[in-house]
Amino acid sequence: MKQHISVCALAVCVMLLAGMGAAETPNRVTILYDSFGKSSSLTMDWGFAALVEYGGKRILFDTGNNSQILEHNVKAAGVDLQKLDFVVMSHRHGDHMGGLAYLLKVNPTVKIYAPKERSGVYGDYQPSTTWYRKDASLPAEQRYYGGTPPETIHMGAAWPGANFQLIDKKTEIAPGLFLIALVSDILGTLEVHELSLAIRTPDGLVLVVGCSHPGVEHIMQEAVAIDSHISILVGGLHQIQAPDPEVERIATVLHEQYKVGRVAPGHCTGEPEFTALKRTFGDHYVYAGVGSVIELPR
Repeated sequence: MKQHISVCALAVCVMLLAGMGAAETPNRVTILYDSFGKSSSLTMDWGFAALVEYGGKRILFDTGNNSQILEHNVKAAGVDLQKLDFVVMSHRHGDHMGGLAYLLKVNPTVKIYAPKERSGVYGDYQPSTTWYRKDASLPAEQRYYGGTPPETIHMGAAWPGANFQLIDKKTEIAPGLFLIALVSDILGTLEVHELSLAIRTPDGLVLVVGCSHPGVEHIMQEAVAIDSHISILVGGLHQIQAPDPEVERIATVLHEQYKVGRVAPGHCTGEPEFTALKRTFGDHYVYAGVGSVIELPR
């Protein structure tokens, strides 16, 4: 009898510990930086940053516009940036990378995935065979590297010593975690390289976007090639200056063509697009102001 009780007690302990472990690994997105919100403890500012937690991974997506504000918001939200698996920098605009100085102060060796673009702020590397045309008829003193360049030419980053991993194509960086790499062909943001984060879950894809400069439809096309069902779309859709017909069209495309399960728009999505998406998605529209915690499917 005593042995039976001990076995039962052990089983209960295992169940309790399993429950405690589950509680320690939430699946959620916490909005750390944006220019609208309900929280009185976090500061609003133009820019975007979010902590993505899924399957035990902790991912910082972008760093906002200002290091001091990021520091304040992170501390107010109780987020420890020393405990990150990696960081994703969506693109090179200041309102997404302005907080890097604070991040690197508290976590200088963290792996940072960033877009690879020629001579970009996150650094670059190019094979010397294609970087520039050569003229062997010139004397050595007029030739780059005296006529014998290294195999790879490295460009400096704006943050020397940071652990940047440059991405220029769709890449599975961990099981079920993908970075979608695209380039904007839209006037005003032409040739801006941008990364989006896609997480495969049993309920479909979690898609986190920074500004959608390459066009949200283009990003969606790449995302559904990973998983045909988008469970939730979080982030900026860059409709801040779009005319009403385009605002309505994007809302309809996301709902009707791509059948996005939930939409949690923020940052540069634009106030008219907020309205259109809320009307189109109804109860499947998720408020995502600064300080918001968005639960993800398990």
